[in-house]
Amino acid sequence: MSAHTQTAEKGQNTTLLCQESYVCSGTDEAIFECDECRSLQCQRCEEELHQPERLRNHERTRIKPGHVPYCDSCKGANGNIMHASMTGSRQIAAVRCQVCKINLCVECQKRTHAGGNRRKHPVTVYHAGKAQEQEEEEGMDEETKRRKMTEKVVSFLLVDETEEIQVRNEEEFIKKLDCSPDQHLKVVSIFGNTGDGKSHTLNHTFFYGREVFKTSPAQESCTVGVWAAYDPVRKVVVIDTEGLLGATVNLSQRTRLLLKVLAISDLVIYRTRADRLHNDLFKFLGDASEAYLKHFTKELKATTARCGLDVPLSTLGPGVIIFHETVYTKLLGSDHPSEVPEKLIQDRFRKLSCFPEAFSSIHYKGTRTYNPPTDFSGLRRAVEQQLENNTTRSPRQPGVIYKALKALSDRFSGEIPDDQMAHSSFFPDEYFTCSSVCLSCGCGCKKSMNHAKEGIPHESKSRCRYSHQYDNRVYTCKACYERGMEVSVVPKTSASTDSPWLGLAKYAWSGYVIECPNCGVVYRSRQYWFGNQDPVNTVVRTEIEHVWPGTDGFLKDNNNAAQRLLDGMNFMAQSVSELSLGPTKAVTSWLTDQIAPAYWRPNSQILSCNKCNTPFKDNDTKHHCRACGEGFCDGCSSKTRPVPERGWGPAPVRVCDNCYENRGIQLDVAELPSDEEGGTLIARKVGEAVQNTLGAVVTAMDIPLGLVKDAARPAYWVPDHEILHCHNCRKEFSIKLSKHHCRACGQGFCDECSHDRRAVPSRGWDHPVRVCFNCNKKPGDL
Repeated sequence: MSAHTQTAEKGQNTTLLCQESYVCSGTDEAIFECDECRSLQCQRCEEELHQPERLRNHERTRIKPGHVPYCDSCKGANGNIMHASMTGSRQIAAVRCQVCKINLCVECQKRTHAGGNRRKHPVTVYHAGKAQEQEEEEGMDEETKRRKMTEKVVSFLLVDETEEIQVRNEEEFIKKLDCSPDQHLKVVSIFGNTGDGKSHTLNHTFFYGREVFKTSPAQESCTVGVWAAYDPVRKVVVIDTEGLLGATVNLSQRTRLLLKVLAISDLVIYRTRADRLHNDLFKFLGDASEAYLKHFTKELKATTARCGLDVPLSTLGPGVIIFHETVYTKLLGSDHPSEVPEKLIQDRFRKLSCFPEAFSSIHYKGTRTYNPPTDFSGLRRAVEQQLENNTTRSPRQPGVIYKALKALSDRFSGEIPDDQMAHSSFFPDEYFTCSSVCLSCGCGCKKSMNHAKEGIPHESKSRCRYSHQYDNRVYTCKACYERGMEVSVVPKTSASTDSPWLGLAKYAWSGYVIECPNCGVVYRSRQYWFGNQDPVNTVVRTEIEHVWPGTDGFLKDNNNAAQRLLDGMNFMAQSVSELSLGPTKAVTSWLTDQIAPAYWRPNSQILSCNKCNTPFKDNDTKHHCRACGEGFCDGCSSKTRPVPERGWGPAPVRVCDNCYENRGIQLDVAELPSDEEGGTLIARKVGEAVQNTLGAVVTAMDIPLGLVKDAARPAYWVPDHEILHCHNCRKEFSIKLSKHHCRACGQGFCDECSHDRRAVPSRGWDHPVRVCFNCNKKPGDL
């Protein structure tokens, strides 16, 4: 307060003293209050002052303990009736000016003593006792009580212009409203163009003209974001919104915010000061109705189920009151008294092809202002009448209101790209649907915003087109499809039943395989010497699916043979180093045993030539006879001939001298190679084709593996040069910290974050391989 408050503090008294000082010099206790004299008077001053004939009829009241006089200015004294007409009733005085000799309420004190020399006038502060406050309240009429209930109401920022809720939780929301948590409330919001007086309308409709919501004569909008206040008289949450057509940098987000407010409202006031109703009004309400039914009805139902709300959120939209203020034109329907305004409004909606089906009702309330101020009494009665109707919208607790707003804000949030902004509609689908676009065909996802948080996949109603870049074909087994099942299959290096090295050898000889979990291996790309058909024409069906950002599910290059060979060579090199053997010979011997036919004697058991008994040294080469399978030196197995009984033919192969001479030998049926041995034989043939170069391969392993890893990596792996830190713990990679790829997701991890082993059939790894912690936690097959 100003300087006179300090004077008041010094001059305050618990006992009311005479304010006339006519006889007692202002020292006696006041007994009477004279309305005509506008003062408190002691016994002696009252008698002396009212002795003249013209003063005897003054209305005097004997004061009681704790009595506080009325404000003299509010009574209209000295011709000052402006404040009395604005307030509508006499106000209790807060101070008495000792110089002006008048009693003043707070508003009158600010108005008359806020500036100039009067600012320094000494005043006496009145302190009304509880007894008088109760007595005054009992003596008030209903309108005065309502006015008093709204004196302490203040508004607060509920949502800012970026759609961020400024209230942390339900408790804070209830505290800011200053209402009971068990109180059942309705929500009233206001919409309209900027500068049409929305805040002013709310202040006079609900709060008797008090500036609960800020107003300003400046060009800039005084309401930014969404503001809320609680009306204790009508038990409603009043929401003020930012105006349409205003200057803002977040136009799309601001527009979307308006529909969130509309979705939690029970009654919407559309305020317009245009002399004629513009098409923008009908377009706004029509687009809002369409967007509400399309995006918010489903979400409100989900919120009710998800939050376990006792009071269901109505999926039917709020009622609407169009408050139309004109100056020079007649109100809607005044030219045709027989037609109600609501019917004319419905006709306008139909002509514009806008159908406000979401709103429970639409009413028109007009007022023509010949001379200010605006008459809000008609709007006030219409609002109160709609609030009493609970047939479609029932009141609910403030916690339910907050939960609904929070759920809508969480669902429909985030920036809207400029290239997706549509200007043909107030509420285009882009404001509420997922912004992801298919990388192959360019169509957008039709799911709600942020649906990925709930594990719901992207979806589009339009069909996609094939793109070689993304290879977005999905294979399904044709035989299973004909039996009523849809089983996805993928091309991969080897079958799940093959061992790693045997599968790798078969891949080199017969190409990739397509394996169905129910039917087994249904296709090999090079199964025959010629005439191999495309799998699409024989064993699988194809479907083209969308490729959404952030997913790599269609990078189906699961031919990981190069990486598997590289992993195996790395393992072999480590084993060779640990056993201190000659790398080339050890690797050759180990690989030979891995792909050798069952009738061959293992290299570890061959210590000397089976014919000449010459012991083998570390650098000596062991040779197997293709007929008997024993081990020989080079001199005892230099002959070649076909061995068709063992599956070697028609080309000549190495045999020992004994088998070469015994050309007429025939094997028993039991000794003929089985199907499994036949497959192993194929692997051995491939092994012989690469055996001559194996020494060079092992020598090349002395070169750092990093030089060839990028060429060998599967297509879905992240390149090494893009991996700077662990995808999980974020540790930076260095010479001491090695990079490892997860075989499921293809991201780079350190050893600690990817030491789990698990099969990844969808990527062609049918045997346990390295996976990260996150992929290992996923249920089912990877």
